[in-house]
Amino acid sequence: MTLALQLASHSEAQTQQLGASLGALLEPGSVVILSGDLGAGKTQFTKGIARALGIVEPITSPTFNILLQHEVGQSAVLGRSQESGREQGGASSVPSHPPAADTPVSLYHFDLYRLESEGELDDIDYFGLLEQDAASVVEWGDKFPGALPVDYLQVDFELQANDARILHGTAHGSQSERLLAAWSAAACYNDEAAHAQVLEAPL
Repeated sequence: MTLALQLASHSEAQTQQLGASLGALLEPGSVVILSGDLGAGKTQFTKGIARALGIVEPITSPTFNILLQHEVGQSAVLGRSQESGREQGGASSVPSHPPAADTPVSLYHFDLYRLESEGELDDIDYFGLLEQDAASVVEWGDKFPGALPVDYLQVDFELQANDARILHGTAHGSQSERLLAAWSAAACYNDEAAHAQVLEAPL
């Protein structure tokens, strides 16, 4: 049975809070696939995830880098470009929350928007990085269905009137089913996510 969750956000702050409620639950090896139109809230959601993990530096969409690697409690941001695979430096800022003791050491933040073929994923060692001891968030991760991992949580962003968004979460695999069940419980009891609605729960 598929476990699904639907959440409503009416502001950037709510979108970030929903991301933070998920980020607090991520473990090494967790993969979160984000899909939705441009401006739907994927990067705001990732900001919340990073905040919950204790990431120090500002979070921006790695559209041109393809990948940004964020280390907990450190100021460096390492990017790996599609063309060269070389590392690039980034900026730092004051963290919103201290890192939790049991959070992943790193966050891999991918953006596959500019890639034209699945074969280009090898240029950034996409498949190898998803298996590393870190959490991965992949914007436009549904662009190449054949490249989806065995176990992942997908969050689809649907734009609504008055700048609202509906977030549809779907679990694929046993680890992500446990993650989505925990996220639904956390979101439903969070004041910033008062519009959470569980569509289907596990037996």
